[in-house]
Amino acid sequence: MRSVFTLAATAIVAIALASGAFAAEFTKGTVKKVDAKAKKVTLIHEELKELDMPAMTMVFRVKDDALLEKLKEGASIEFVAERVEGKLTVTEIK
Repeated sequence: MRSVFTLAATAIVAIALASGAFAAEFTKGTVKKVDAKAKKVTLIHEELKELDMPAMTMVFRVKDDALLEKLKEGASIEFVAERVEGKLTVTEIK
């Protein structure tokens, strides 16, 4: 009986991971530059723990136009960055 519960719990975790059900970790940053034409943003950011990157200033791709509209130079934001097709990409902003 115990192995059935273990198997069920493993399946639930796998489904949650695949669907993105776990909350992504947001990182604090400041918008330094927005390049809407190239769909890129330069951010001064704190450590990106999930990507194992120290605090620094760097350029990210932006997932979509709706996110680009939320970015203004000088604004303090919280964001999620992920590797999308091998490129560091901002996928969420709050």
